[in-house]
Amino acid sequence: MTYPEPRYHGDKGEINATYRPDSTDPDFVYENGTRVHYLATGASTTGQFGLYRWEMGAVPSGPSPHFHRSLSESFYILAGTVRIFDGAKWIDTAPGDWVHVPEGGVHGFRNESGEPASMLIHFSPGAPREGYFEGIPHLGEMTDEERVAFFLEHDTFWV
Repeated sequence: MTYPEPRYHGDKGEINATYRPDSTDPDFVYENGTRVHYLATGASTTGQFGLYRWEMGAVPSGPSPHFHRSLSESFYILAGTVRIFDGAKWIDTAPGDWVHVPEGGVHGFRNESGEPASMLIHFSPGAPREGYFEGIPHLGEMTDEERVAFFLEHDTFWV
């Protein structure tokens, strides 16, 4: 493996870092209290990756096993216990644990601990996942055909 071709061709560097204080309000909050912070979106990273901080309350929540054809996902546990499906079994992960799921890998995650938990979700390339996560609460309002189209649009295949 080698480094990719340069994307920046200047010779002095640029002042273009992004800073997001921990005190920043979440970008999206689910009815169950799960708070989502879009630390980096595909749009902000020119499609290279996305990075979200996912803060779950004590109410059990999270997606069932599924896979993506076009992106990989990684989960880094910050606090609490998160159950992550690795394609074969559910693993109870703890702070400092990391799980990587390549394209096509069956996975899921849940907080079933009865306590708050949080993690970083990294995905690559930087697909527009915000529309997926913000659309989930509206699935009940969709027809069967609209739900199928929604999941196809967002590269989510349930197993």
